[in-house]
Amino acid sequence: MTPPPGPFSNPLLNRRRFFADSSIGLGSIALTHLLTRQGLLGANTSGSQPIRPVIHPGKPYGARKSHFQARATNVLLIFSSGACSQLDTFDYKPELIRRHGQPMPGQEKLITFQGEQGALTKSPWEFRPRGQSGKMVSDLLPHLGELADEMCFIHSMQGKTNTHGPGENFMSTCNPLDGFPSLGAWATYALGSEEQSLPAYVAIPDPRGKPQNSVNNWAPGFLPAAFQGTEFNATNPIRNLARPGQLSASSDAATRRFLQGLNERHAQRFPGDSELAARIASYELAARMQLTVPEVADLSSEPAHILKMYGADEGGSKTLEIRAAYARNCILARRLVEKGVRFVQLFNGAYQTGGEGTSNWDGHKELFKQYSVHGPVLDKPTAGLLMDLKQRGLLEHTLVVWCTEFGRMPTFQKGSQGRDHNPSGFTCWLAGAGVKKGFSHGATDEFGYKSVQDVVTVYDLHATILHLLGLDHERLTYYHNGLERRLTDVHGHVVSDVLA
Repeated sequence: MTPPPGPFSNPLLNRRRFFADSSIGLGSIALTHLLTRQGLLGANTSGSQPIRPVIHPGKPYGARKSHFQARATNVLLIFSSGACSQLDTFDYKPELIRRHGQPMPGQEKLITFQGEQGALTKSPWEFRPRGQSGKMVSDLLPHLGELADEMCFIHSMQGKTNTHGPGENFMSTCNPLDGFPSLGAWATYALGSEEQSLPAYVAIPDPRGKPQNSVNNWAPGFLPAAFQGTEFNATNPIRNLARPGQLSASSDAATRRFLQGLNERHAQRFPGDSELAARIASYELAARMQLTVPEVADLSSEPAHILKMYGADEGGSKTLEIRAAYARNCILARRLVEKGVRFVQLFNGAYQTGGEGTSNWDGHKELFKQYSVHGPVLDKPTAGLLMDLKQRGLLEHTLVVWCTEFGRMPTFQKGSQGRDHNPSGFTCWLAGAGVKKGFSHGATDEFGYKSVQDVVTVYDLHATILHLLGLDHERLTYYHNGLERRLTDVHGHVVSDVLA
């Protein structure tokens, strides 16, 4: 009689077989890695090879060609931190008004981010038709409402997190985790900048402070550090640019010439030292910024009628002072775009200081009181910015994007006078180069709770922005840790319906 097989007779449990198979597997991985790095593998599954821009170490900010003809050369992204409610601004829902005070059908016991939901609640602000398009916009934002014919609304946005920090990350980087490059970093990595005296990418924090996830919103992630956003605003300019008072201009110039000579000699001795070349380029940009940044940040040359159009000349109350400070940031954003800065990220709202809903759009408890501050702060300056860009002809090549990390619920929270977080449906809008005017894409359901028509993900939004810059989001990559990384990961498609 044949004895029963031993416990290690199975080839999967055989030590020699295991090590033999492991060596083949690891060798295959190594071979694939080497062939990929050398571009010797066949086309990828999409039928197109990745495109990594060729970046000269000594000119990391130099202008580079797009993949195809671009519709926009600059991007101005306006980020309303705290999750601005679509139902109190741009997403008009007559059924929500009709069913005000009733339970949301099928969701009577719905539990969201902060707990159980109460009844359906209409907006405290009336919606009115605006412009020739008749777009319904809330009275909370009357100045922006007047410009509805310039805007391309996307009402079917969906996110994947209901928490502010990860939500900001997701909207800024297409990943809810820390450590990934921002949209602006990808754009400047791919295209560089025509303007060599200013940073290619500038982040302008709200005058009340940084957003919740702070520098992650404009970080380079695993891209080279040269492509991170440079942070400053009209209230807090870039530090350490001014020449020390005890140092004369002639001594300063002589020192720069001496250092330049040393750097050139060192570069000649070590022509392959890319780190040195990158460092020299960084120092040279800093030197040029000493002359250009103070000039572009000095708003004293702006005429009175421009300051008035933005609301930058107002004061007398805390709200008006905040609005004036944000308005000055908007003017700074326009001046940067005018100078040719590739990507400007302008923040409206900061991380909570002084309690919930005080510094941003996170209106859980007293939405009417809180939004009565945040609406006016956003409205007039942002409308002034759009009008100013248009009258100067800058909208012809500048894409303006307004976004927020997610939306709010059509219900008020139980026992509260505010709306909870809602990533299932919210609104963003675009204006300017390459997009339709007075157009609305997609829709949420009858209550504004969930996107149901022509759903657009954050990946899709970013793919569309890159497309307008002349970049293929599926081919723009950076090789990192054995992977061809891209902004949209393995997701996203261009929302062709919004393109002009």
